[in-house]
Amino acid sequence: MSTIRELLGEYSSPGEVEARHEAEILLGHALGRDRAWLFTHSQDAPDAEAIVKFRQLMQARERGEPVAYLIGHRGFWTLDLLVTPEVLIPRPETELLVELALERIPEDREFRVADLGTGSGAVALAIASERPLASVLATDASTAALVVARENATRLEFGNVEFAHGNWCDALAGQFFDLIVSNPPYIEAEDDHLGQGDLRFEPRSALASGSDGLDAIREIIESATGHMNRGAWLLLEHGYDQGDRVRAILRSHGYSETRTWKDFAGRDRISGGMS
Repeated sequence: MSTIRELLGEYSSPGEVEARHEAEILLGHALGRDRAWLFTHSQDAPDAEAIVKFRQLMQARERGEPVAYLIGHRGFWTLDLLVTPEVLIPRPETELLVELALERIPEDREFRVADLGTGSGAVALAIASERPLASVLATDASTAALVVARENATRLEFGNVEFAHGNWCDALAGQFFDLIVSNPPYIEAEDDHLGQGDLRFEPRSALASGSDGLDAIREIIESATGHMNRGAWLLLEHGYDQGDRVRAILRSHGYSETRTWKDFAGRDRISGGMS
């Protein structure tokens, strides 16, 4: 019977850090253990059922299926979130959107926030976790995505998040907010990257938006002003080469204080403006 060390060695060679890391995550999932346990039990021999499950997971990963979907969860901010193929996999660069939102939300009073296209609920729940006095409305056009987001909210026991079904600002139903955030689709519809890597398995509606990738962003910018209190901010995630264009769209609809923030890799990532 193969030991844990031997099983991991089958799927990674010395120096293949990422492959080893993924194999450890998937073996830990098959065993119901964390990675730290694997290190201290490297000479243990898992039972046959766990080995079969691990090999099936590795085969799925070799076909390109994302690790997050295979194990059913992904860490984001300080949260561990359920994820399914119905929602976009939360990414570290989106945490900048949370940071910028928190800078604009006071800790000592009520504040209304809307998260448009919430997916797994990652951004909305991260904000809610840090600002318990804020009321967060998370929306999505996908009923399946809202099921995942609601389940995450229930698991995390956050009482300051509500959910609404609808496309972008259509879901806001005459309500007004002090801050609106969104990580909308922003990839060009014909971009070759959509057929590569994890993107092949993620919902296309959460990734691509028109010939230049900006259809959803245009719609949000145009309609959000009808739901923003005076002095409210709109913050939008976008592609690394879209900052100039997003700021121009914001200015053309009367937003002030428009600017773009760079992510940890030094690339344009979030743009926003004030109503």
